[in-house]
Amino acid sequence: MGTQAQALRGLLESGENFIAADVYTALTGRIVQHVGFKCAYLGGGACGAMHYAVPDVGILSQIEQIEQAARIANAIDIPLIVDADTLGETVADAYHLTRRYEQAGIAGFHVEDEVNPKHSTHENGLISIADMQARIEACVKARKDPAFVIIARCDELYVASMGVGGGGSGSLEEAIKRGKAYAEAGADALVFPWCSPEQMAAICDAVPIPVSAMGAALPRQAFLISTGWGWNGAAMLHMERAKQLMETGEVDMSGGVFDDTAFVDKVLYGDLIRDWAKKTGRPTR
Repeated sequence: MGTQAQALRGLLESGENFIAADVYTALTGRIVQHVGFKCAYLGGGACGAMHYAVPDVGILSQIEQIEQAARIANAIDIPLIVDADTLGETVADAYHLTRRYEQAGIAGFHVEDEVNPKHSTHENGLISIADMQARIEACVKARKDPAFVIIARCDELYVASMGVGGGGSGSLEEAIKRGKAYAEAGADALVFPWCSPEQMAAICDAVPIPVSAMGAALPRQAFLISTGWGWNGAAMLHMERAKQLMETGEVDMSGGVFDDTAFVDKVLYGDLIRDWAKKTGRPTR
């Protein structure tokens, strides 16, 4: 059986248009695996909100992200792609943190080209192509497992007018230029947080590595990163039930209770404890 990194690389090389589905805990990782997804995805927004209650503006440290990502990767068999933000501020950071991600058993990550503080009220723009190439080259140099997947995230099409958006100008020409440069630096794939079907087709025609997008499925893309729906849905349900409990003194659970038996290895650990108890003369239920 190969590593999760090998499984992710195999998916990319197969040409299958797969979905990397939103996860933010070990349990949600097992859920998306159970329903049949071949890949999982931990976003910075999901991890920051659910585990540290901070926004996705570049303040979640990569050590905090790696800590949660490792828990998820350790609980699942399918590959996990992780949002690695900018991998710090220097090529030394990028090198060191790539090693840390690989050591944690992560299949791959995406590293982005927006200037920190990213996705914030600060209109920041993107780092230079040369600096992003240097960042990617540091990741490639740090990689020990050749299967580990390095994805370059380009925010050129993610403009400030999209709410608290990215730092791009919206230029397709610039997006293609950056995509080619990132591939030249050694990126295994390219991802855009937003892209129209027409832009996706043009980029796929011009860039020599697999191209992906977030949000909606698009023709020609290599895979879809589908994020936000999991952690948002969980937070909304928790808010709804918390309000219900505060207002009425109880929570309506008539819709059923989640059966976690298969997801937290209850049978495995139950049998382990039962066998131990019998062998040592202890009572069992």
